[in-house]
Amino acid sequence: MNHLFATTDMERTYRVNLNVIGINGKPGVRNLKQILTEWLQFRLQTVTRRLEYRLDQVVDRLHILEGLLIAYLNIDEVIHIIRTEDEPKQVMMQRFELTGTQADAILDLKLRYLAKLEEFKLQGERDALDEERQKLELTLSSKQRMKTLIKKELLADAERYGDARRSPIVARDNAQALNEADLLTSEPVTIILSQSGWVRAAKGHEIDPESLNYRSGDEFQHAARGRSNQLAVFLDSSGRAYSLSAHNLPSARSLGEPLTKPFSPPEGSRFLSVIAADPTDKIVLASNYGYGFVTATENLYGKVKAGKRILALPPGSIPLSPALVSDYETDLIACVTSGGHLLVYPLSELPELAKGKGNKLINIPPKIVKTGEEWVVGIAVLPVGGEILVWAGARYLRMSAKDLEHYTAERAKRGRKLPRGFQRVTAIELAE
Repeated sequence: MNHLFATTDMERTYRVNLNVIGINGKPGVRNLKQILTEWLQFRLQTVTRRLEYRLDQVVDRLHILEGLLIAYLNIDEVIHIIRTEDEPKQVMMQRFELTGTQADAILDLKLRYLAKLEEFKLQGERDALDEERQKLELTLSSKQRMKTLIKKELLADAERYGDARRSPIVARDNAQALNEADLLTSEPVTIILSQSGWVRAAKGHEIDPESLNYRSGDEFQHAARGRSNQLAVFLDSSGRAYSLSAHNLPSARSLGEPLTKPFSPPEGSRFLSVIAADPTDKIVLASNYGYGFVTATENLYGKVKAGKRILALPPGSIPLSPALVSDYETDLIACVTSGGHLLVYPLSELPELAKGKGNKLINIPPKIVKTGEEWVVGIAVLPVGGEILVWAGARYLRMSAKDLEHYTAERAKRGRKLPRGFQRVTAIELAE
């Protein structure tokens, strides 16, 4: 639907020039708020004139009723004046202190209205009109009452004449046309990166990347399992990130293509790792000097050929292979150094950043780091109950959640030494 809104006339924006005659009687351009404001002012004037007109009618009628009631109280004398006087109007005005209007109303009475019952009707009418007059005067003297009256009348009109809106107003995101990636099927793929920076993609997750053929003098560097409709993100040794659609990668049946074709990395840098995940998935980025942070995969996306600077590296350091996060609140992170020190702590102790150097993961004495005697070999993010494999050359040590309790401490601590025979660590990975 959003694609149709963006590419057809199903949704169209039109500019409207609202040139109207305002309450000042002059034409002018108004916006919607100004039109509504002036209409409310006009409505206030209209209702005020209507109430004032009605009030005048009520007051005039009360005036006449006062005269008629005087006549009924003195009905015999009134009849006598009418029968005997040549100018009955003037005589009645002087005798009963009536106005000309009241005297005319008495003279216009018909005989059948002189019954006693009619007097009661006049008294009832006078009481009702007097109550209405008080309400009208009270309403006209109060701005708040006038606004309340107008509001009630508008709501009553809406209830009487209105109907349900036929085009509902719904808040939606901006309409955007579908791109090529939206139309792609989501299939499992394995993205393979070689040490020389050549890339290719194989269908499925069962493939063994290290068993593939590589160009002469080249070999396997890193691989990531993802989906064909995701973006593949490549990290180089300068801490920059480069993104490319996974479905655009060459097939694994070939030797692939060099990443220097679509990208322009800094001179002397090389591609080290690849990530394939959803934009909202979190990963851990770190350097071998022991600094890192958590970030969302979408923070690594960019369209610049020179890449996007993400990981700030201390001089002489290089990025480690990133680790995918399952649950930021419950996952653990395991950091291991080349000297055999292992430290495990909650991943939530690491900050979430868009880019930067990050916080210290594990403590390595600065002198040892600068001389190159010890460095961080790798990191692994473990879900609850997860296990890791610690490699020392061709040998590995499988460590369960219970085994890792011995190495658990606060972030940035030194950690504990691994058992003998596994203290020259070459790699760490999450056990499947």
